[in-house]
Amino acid sequence: MAPRGILFDFNGVIVDDERHHCAALIATLAEHGIALTEADYYRHYLGYDDRGCFAHAWRESGRTLTGSTLQLLVQRKAERYAELIRGSLTLVPGAEAFIRAATGEGLLLGIVSGALRREIELVLDVAGLHGAFGPIVAAEDVAACKPDPEGYRRGLAALALPAADVVVIEDSLPGLAAARATGLACQLLATSHPAAELRDRAPVWDDLSGHHPRELPWS
Repeated sequence: MAPRGILFDFNGVIVDDERHHCAALIATLAEHGIALTEADYYRHYLGYDDRGCFAHAWRESGRTLTGSTLQLLVQRKAERYAELIRGSLTLVPGAEAFIRAATGEGLLLGIVSGALRREIELVLDVAGLHGAFGPIVAAEDVAACKPDPEGYRRGLAALALPAADVVVIEDSLPGLAAARATGLACQLLATSHPAAELRDRAPVWDDLSGHHPRELPWS
């Protein structure tokens, strides 16, 4: 059988850490006098990488964001996130077993995420999953975050497989749009949006628990 591959989003697909990103962003913005609620984070910020989050917050507050300030903001938020992850790491239900099953099937695995590479590697190291993945396309590897398809195009090229032989696993609508713009089938997880909001867009699972890679929407 010809090789096939899976490109995983990261936050909300492998690691259950949106609450960590939310808390870290809220705290970092508060240091600069910008209030953000958890509800608004999930409504307006989900799917952005850190640069996109801060750019959006600054636009909404009518401020001009300089490159040097953005760099400091990203660094501060990353420090807060790392502290939270080291204190309480939780994987998406079923993620570890699903990844182990995928490697056992000989599938090629990659990650395409708006998270920073050091955040991805921290989680994979703590979870003992680093060796399961080949290419990792992180926030600093692309010029634009999802829904721009650059990340998935890079991930697909790194797997060196035809689009018909690769499936994306995502939890966000920008991620779904990016996958489809790359010509990739997508399995959605209802870990960040209610399943009812997703079912008319793509196949949906609540999470990865009880599922096997053979169930993905392969061509």
